[in-house]
Amino acid sequence: MTQPKAQAPRRKPSTVEDLLLGCTIQEVPKLVPGVVLSVALVALFVWLTDLLNTALGFKGLISYILTVIVAGILVRNLFTMPPLFLPGIGFCLKKILRLGIILMGIRLSIFDVLKIGAWGIPIVVVAVISGLVVTSYFGRLLKLPDRLATLIAVGTSICGVSAIVATAPGINAKDEEVTYAIANITVFGIIALVVYPFLSHLIFGGDQTLSGLFTGTAIHETAQVAASGMIHDQTFGTTANPTTADVAMVTKLVRNVLMALVIPIMTFVYARRTGTTKNPAEPGYKKALKLFPIFILGFLLLAVIRSIGDAGLQGTGMALGFWNKQEWADLTKAISQWSGYILATAMAGVGLGTSFRSMKGLGIKPFYVGFVSAAMVGVVAIVMVFLLGRFVNV
Repeated sequence: MTQPKAQAPRRKPSTVEDLLLGCTIQEVPKLVPGVVLSVALVALFVWLTDLLNTALGFKGLISYILTVIVAGILVRNLFTMPPLFLPGIGFCLKKILRLGIILMGIRLSIFDVLKIGAWGIPIVVVAVISGLVVTSYFGRLLKLPDRLATLIAVGTSICGVSAIVATAPGINAKDEEVTYAIANITVFGIIALVVYPFLSHLIFGGDQTLSGLFTGTAIHETAQVAASGMIHDQTFGTTANPTTADVAMVTKLVRNVLMALVIPIMTFVYARRTGTTKNPAEPGYKKALKLFPIFILGFLLLAVIRSIGDAGLQGTGMALGFWNKQEWADLTKAISQWSGYILATAMAGVGLGTSFRSMKGLGIKPFYVGFVSAAMVGVVAIVMVFLLGRFVNV
């Protein structure tokens, strides 16, 4: 009797494949259903919101980013999501999101990026430290496990799910603790991305720079920050550059960079507090020390290209030696517009990836901690933006 052939082990993606796709080239067909579903959702709701805004006579009154997210959440939670869509939805959340962020760099000069980033640093640092301290204290007050409190702290203060996943190996977190922490980020992040565009517009009197600084500091996930900034711009008709979304994204990228510093520190603090030891050569530490988000370099590169092109127009009348003033304006506008559509596809992934069913039975205490943490970061962000935001002149 012939024995069935053993399946060959799955080949790990190469560095390039992992960077661009998150899987091997042979596995790309698995991504297609989820990506097609996300793109279809965007196309439908861009058309519907444009139709509604035209009928109401208010351009941008209803944001297509907001409707895409809400529609995605409804689809995911009202219907059973077939597993074949999940890899593509994950691809939208990770890779397509980063492409959209990179393309956003064309909307700003590198000098604007540096100005926003320089003043964003003290605002972000104070908010991050406040969030870490308050979350850790409140977690102990409610007698949450130290690992869970640590995960919620880094997720709320730094970079959402990415920070949680990166911190978990360093503190030997259990799968259920990671799930609890991610559920926190998901719930309060989605509430924030819907509420904060309107709250920031009210608090800061429509100032898009201050609103962007607040959005980039107070909201957890990079995807949520991008969505909230674009909802603000679309709802309130922001046209002047830098827009709220631009300022928010630069501020959030400052927070992302801090992830490479904060996560090893929090891992060390956890080890000291609990009496455990960790060898810095172990995988958890290695992963934490390699957290610099590479896509930030792409964003900065596009900002540099924009600056060089604008400088060329002032010098020789040709941007990068190829495009005249009108052609350069058309090109940058097209890239900017497509960055919005690409980010909208990522936002569809956010909605389609949000399953409230998976949060059942998690218990209420972690959400108390998440609420206090999110509220603290938001309040500190408002105070710091009022104190320092007026110095950001772009």
